[in-house]
Amino acid sequence: MIRLFVSLLCLFIVNALHAQSPLSIKGLLDKTEVIRDQWGVNHIYAKNTHDLFFTQGYCAAKDRLFQFEIWRRQATGTAAEIFGKRELKRDIGARLFRFRGDMNKELNHYHPEGKKIIEAFTDGINAYIEEALRTPDKLPIEFRLLKILPGKWTPDLVISRHQGILGNATEELNIGRAVAKLGDKKVKELMWLQNGDPILQLDTAVNAAQLSQDILELYNAFRKDIVFEAADIAAQARVQDPAAETRAMAFQYSQPFPDQPEGSNNWVVSAKRSATGNALLASDPHRKITIPSLRYVVHLSAPGWNVMGGGEPQIPGVAIGHNDSGAWGITVHQTDAEDIYVYDLNPSDLKQYRHKGKWQTMSEEEETFNVKGSSAVKTKLYYTLHGPVCFIDSVNAKAYAMRAAWLEPGAAPYLASLRMNQAKDWTAFREACTYAHLPALNMVWADKKGNIGWQVVGLIPERENFSGLVPVPGDGRYEWAGYLPIKERPNTYNPAKGYWATANENLMPAGFSHPDAVGFTWPDAYRGKRIEEVLSANAQMDLNKMQDLQVDYISHAAKAIVPFLKFISPKDPIAIKAKEILLQWNFSMDKSSVGGGIFNKWERELMDEANRSIIPSEVKGLLAVQTTKLVEWLHQPSLIYSANAIEKRNEFLQRTFDAAVSKLQTQLGNDISQWQYGQDKYKHIQFIHPLSGLVKSPWKELLNTGSIARGGYGHTVGATGNMDNQGAGASFRYFTNTGNWDETKMINSPGQSGDPESPWYKNLFEMWANDQYFPAYFSRDKIEAHAAERWSAEPGK
Repeated sequence: MIRLFVSLLCLFIVNALHAQSPLSIKGLLDKTEVIRDQWGVNHIYAKNTHDLFFTQGYCAAKDRLFQFEIWRRQATGTAAEIFGKRELKRDIGARLFRFRGDMNKELNHYHPEGKKIIEAFTDGINAYIEEALRTPDKLPIEFRLLKILPGKWTPDLVISRHQGILGNATEELNIGRAVAKLGDKKVKELMWLQNGDPILQLDTAVNAAQLSQDILELYNAFRKDIVFEAADIAAQARVQDPAAETRAMAFQYSQPFPDQPEGSNNWVVSAKRSATGNALLASDPHRKITIPSLRYVVHLSAPGWNVMGGGEPQIPGVAIGHNDSGAWGITVHQTDAEDIYVYDLNPSDLKQYRHKGKWQTMSEEEETFNVKGSSAVKTKLYYTLHGPVCFIDSVNAKAYAMRAAWLEPGAAPYLASLRMNQAKDWTAFREACTYAHLPALNMVWADKKGNIGWQVVGLIPERENFSGLVPVPGDGRYEWAGYLPIKERPNTYNPAKGYWATANENLMPAGFSHPDAVGFTWPDAYRGKRIEEVLSANAQMDLNKMQDLQVDYISHAAKAIVPFLKFISPKDPIAIKAKEILLQWNFSMDKSSVGGGIFNKWERELMDEANRSIIPSEVKGLLAVQTTKLVEWLHQPSLIYSANAIEKRNEFLQRTFDAAVSKLQTQLGNDISQWQYGQDKYKHIQFIHPLSGLVKSPWKELLNTGSIARGGYGHTVGATGNMDNQGAGASFRYFTNTGNWDETKMINSPGQSGDPESPWYKNLFEMWANDQYFPAYFSRDKIEAHAAERWSAEPGK
């Protein structure tokens, strides 16, 4: 017994000493401390700026090493080195669209000490990678399954644009193709266009038939997710399923609704409309839902810095969060910052293109691509004065290039948040916003003095004689007239109504003074309408109401569509009952709602049938119906039906409703009481790791989460995408009281770590899926009281 006691005591002492002994990390300048709280968030305390961002890079790499490696491969155009020929086009596209400007100017754009900060960040990443490579058998499981090792980082990886929300080139080409087939008038009838009457007519110098070629192949290739195949997996772990040999897995989700621009919600409430007497802010950016999360929460504290919030783990600083003085949040603001230019080439020298009546010679770069299982491939990349050449049609002596604002200096996604992280008031915050070139965002601000504000950021070109919605000749007649200064983009400070909200809808002010710098295509405004409805009705918002609104499931799309049920007369008893339920329904897409389950299926049928029967066959896949446009047609059926419009509209409604009921019977059975929306057979969330379908047990179970019922969909404030298994929405959400930062609530899913064997890999999953939050403590004493891990580090040799 004594021997056992002594052994245990020794073990305790050893462990205690180990916990107190600082790590020795080469590259640090002074001692740093890290406290990980019980929810998995790292709180980093450093004595200088260098060590703060060095340690941020170290911690993020430790938590997300495989995610870092995939980013590195995508950014450098080196995926083919490990995946072979199938990824060669991606690699070529990645290098074609790589930023090739002055790197010092680029890095220092984001902060006066930008170069030092970003270099410290990548040095921290590399410090962890060096540490991890000493014991490669302990690398995260993905490295072992794929038989690869992580590579070192350089600052150019941090400023890569490959993960950014870039522009509308694909939409532009599709509209051009549609106009070539239907004419501009018909295309305008099918689209929901705002802010004027854009020019869609193709210039006669653009050969309409030639637009059907795969002009954007390289652009689309470098933007896609990495796809894994069974042959990539180590033989001992590979699933013994013949179908797996041809099964490809990626973070890719088919959408039953048309692809919509990236979404998000944010809003601010002034002190006078807050029950707390302080300004309030909420922000929940919507992107693809993946495991690990796109977002990463961190707290950074050092002289001159004290900031906490979420961002992408591969980027230093905090993109969405608060400091000591104020808080900010983001949503995407639709901005057209890409154009496709079509050139006539010199038949005797296809490297020359005509511009302003003269032959200009393309610049070129030669790149070498290493390809697994094959010889290295050398490729020449070409550039016009507008930008990268995406496609050369040697038969017709044509070339297609892209001008993209995101290839300008300072357009790395979210990096300008480094300046925002130190903003003390609206003036400083707005000045920091002028450095935010990509993506185009609605930035909202709330500070401790009770002030609130909104500023649209991002580069937007001014087009004096064209819309930017269709390809144009690159002969010099269609040039950008510069960029609109960011402070001249829409903004407001302390609006009279006492709050401001954005949800990606069109918020361009009437009579905006720069009509040549506005967007014409926008997402549906249903989320924005609901937020406005709630905020306008609450003169005294509090944090509970902020939370309720952020996960609100009332559908304004349903409010617009359900009244059309009066025009149908189902014959089937179950369909009759379904109609009765919807007519009494409260429009909530709650997971327990049977009405929500019926409506969601009907709305899908409405959208699918509209795309099948209203969009002409020759432009299917080029144009898609938006919900707002469908509702407009339901109110005015003569816009789509030339004769017997009311009768055909009613037949359309009846046909889609009957189809929805029939599909629900097949999916959920004939007992309508079992048609609740949220369930494993219907709306739910299960995070599926991209390797899980390719590996045996127990790896498969380790990689994935379980399944939890969900509510909401793409048109609710609590946005959960339009798939049965949620594929989009807010993995990260937060709201705060500027008067007490310790009252801030955050959530990230499924966890802070990307290592499947970490306790922080999916510890937040259930909390997130059930619309709950953790307290994001900011004060040192609160953090200390909820510490789960702590360690310190000092300079190594």
